[in-house]
Amino acid sequence: MEGAPGRGRNPRRPPLYTILTVLIGLKSGGLGRETAVHETQVAFFSEGVKLSGILRSPEEVTGPAPAIVQGPGWLGLKDAKLYLPYHEALCAAGFHVLIFDYRGFGDSGGDRGILLPQYQLEDLINAVTYLCTRVDVDSDNIGVFGSGGTGGGNAVLLAAADRRVRAAVSQVPVADGRDWLRRMRREYEWYEFLDRLDADRNRRVLTGEGEMVHPREDIMVPTPERRASKVKADVDDRIPSSVPLRCAEAIMDYRPIDVVHKVAPAALMIIAVADDATTPTDHAESLFERAGAPKKLVMQRHTTHYAAYKQYGPAVIPQMVDWYRTHFTGGSVEVHSSTPAEPAELLVKDPDGAAG
Repeated sequence: MEGAPGRGRNPRRPPLYTILTVLIGLKSGGLGRETAVHETQVAFFSEGVKLSGILRSPEEVTGPAPAIVQGPGWLGLKDAKLYLPYHEALCAAGFHVLIFDYRGFGDSGGDRGILLPQYQLEDLINAVTYLCTRVDVDSDNIGVFGSGGTGGGNAVLLAAADRRVRAAVSQVPVADGRDWLRRMRREYEWYEFLDRLDADRNRRVLTGEGEMVHPREDIMVPTPERRASKVKADVDDRIPSSVPLRCAEAIMDYRPIDVVHKVAPAALMIIAVADDATTPTDHAESLFERAGAPKKLVMQRHTTHYAAYKQYGPAVIPQMVDWYRTHFTGGSVEVHSSTPAEPAELLVKDPDGAAG
């Protein structure tokens, strides 16, 4: 398929990798310090549907401050503990962070379990608008953070669609939904899946009702690591266990790769995992190749999709903070963090070859 990432690892590495060889001692689970964060429950509307969010802010902030919006990752919810280390570091740097439940999920309104990327993009755009209405937000300096499959891909989509976004961080993203779903399945399973979608389409036309499926078993196929992982255990039992199979058709049309070139002049940072069995590494590499400058790719090596969050958080999170701080312009930001050297397992590259 034209423009789709290829199967397996990309043999044509983008130029100018920089291998960092400084070893540092890391504390697991965050930045190794306590951070004062003010948390406010907020609500706003997206196309008539009331959405529930959490606004995390610096404990002390004077005047309007930059803000970063986040929609959760694939089947994620706003109050997942996984996101806290990121938000604490961003708030420590003087930024607001708004995370919310997409329509149909968590505490937000809407039909339960309608998993449609086009609705999620609308929700993200409306979240940016909500931030711009707040007197404590510097509307000239808005960013987006997305992590985990469609979460990472949605950050690309928002930055491409909304000129108010100045900086984006996309972590372990999906670039091509059809390729993503296919590579979860063996060849015969893929064609069985396509036949199942055809049958469901016919059924909906003839009866008005379609098949309901479990999104993590019948749309996404979990890896053995995902089945064993507890990284999202605090929210796993609150995600919908039944969604329309037709949502898979929308995922197959999901292609951040087609619009990533529109992100520039906003700045795009992509965080990937080498040899990732959940969100293929070449999806992140292809997004980086097609994106305009300014851009950066951080590759986490000798780890796995779910282990990387904790293993490399203390090294990656400061890079994220620095990325926003560098590309937010025109506002007043007081920075309370510093960027440590990266361990050898991290591979960082900029278009000009400078280490991140």
